[in-house]
Amino acid sequence: MKFKIWIFCLLSVALLAACGSQPSAGSQSDQQQKKKKVTIMLDWVPNTNHTGLYVAKEKGYFSNAGLKVDIVTPGKSSAIKIVGAGKAEFGISSEEYITQARVSGIPVISIAAILQHNTSGFASPKKKHITQPKDLIGKTYGGWGTPMENAFIKTVLKADGVKVGNVEDQVNIVNIGKADFFTATKRDIDFSWVYYGWTGVEAELRDYPINMIYLKDLSPVLDYYTPTIITSEQMAAEHPETVKKFMNAVSKGYRFAIDQPEEAADILIEAAPESDPELIRASQKWMSPRYQADAEQWGIQKQEVWTNFTDWMFDHKLIEKKMKVDEAFTNKFLPEK
Repeated sequence: MKFKIWIFCLLSVALLAACGSQPSAGSQSDQQQKKKKVTIMLDWVPNTNHTGLYVAKEKGYFSNAGLKVDIVTPGKSSAIKIVGAGKAEFGISSEEYITQARVSGIPVISIAAILQHNTSGFASPKKKHITQPKDLIGKTYGGWGTPMENAFIKTVLKADGVKVGNVEDQVNIVNIGKADFFTATKRDIDFSWVYYGWTGVEAELRDYPINMIYLKDLSPVLDYYTPTIITSEQMAAEHPETVKKFMNAVSKGYRFAIDQPEEAADILIEAAPESDPELIRASQKWMSPRYQADAEQWGIQKQEVWTNFTDWMFDHKLIEKKMKVDEAFTNKFLPEK
């Protein structure tokens, strides 16, 4: 009888030990299930504006923060509308669209500037000899037919001392639809609005010499934040800890891309195999020092930038009324320095 009891005890101990050794796998699964799921919607196809997000995912920064993050590309609706409606927690947009959205009642806010300065401007083939705004007069602009583009052209012409009434009396404006810069300028277009970090770098790789007139160099008011990371007012108010965890991880991702552009490019290439690897690597090299640029911290936003650009949009009738600038953006979710 004692022998049977002894055997039973041994079996019990073995069973308990076995049970005790199994939860590690199960607990990891539980931990994965417990991670808060959030979505960030991009503004376009994956590109070097978004590298920090993919780095944060690949390097485990999101996971370590207790988050499971889905990075999705836009469909029929924009990130602004999706985030504003609460169908995604985060998104990528730009100051001009955020301003228009808030004025129309869509409750989105900017929580980080991906780039400190506006890298966009008017690009043209060198053979067109467009090196200053005055050279735009009499030329053909290829765009998308938005009032914003007309306002940009009017502003840079004025900055160059040109008296401007109706922009279309001085510049021929053509809607190029889905045609890209290279296709359009090989046809009947003289110049177009592009972001140098992608299209300009691609021109270098194609050995397609261009002249670039940066908006920020002609008018300080046009040095606005593009792109930025957005969330909704409701998300910021009801789940501030989740937003802060998300931004801590994203900040790490962009700091990694700043310090190690080559490895960051490889991560983006892996995540976006449909993109040109050579373009991603070249673009990343150009973009990495510009994420933070001269700012004291990656992602920081200044009220004067928002105020000046909001006033400019109102003056050019791009918005019907002015918004409360201090409600449109915040730095409070960025990591403490």
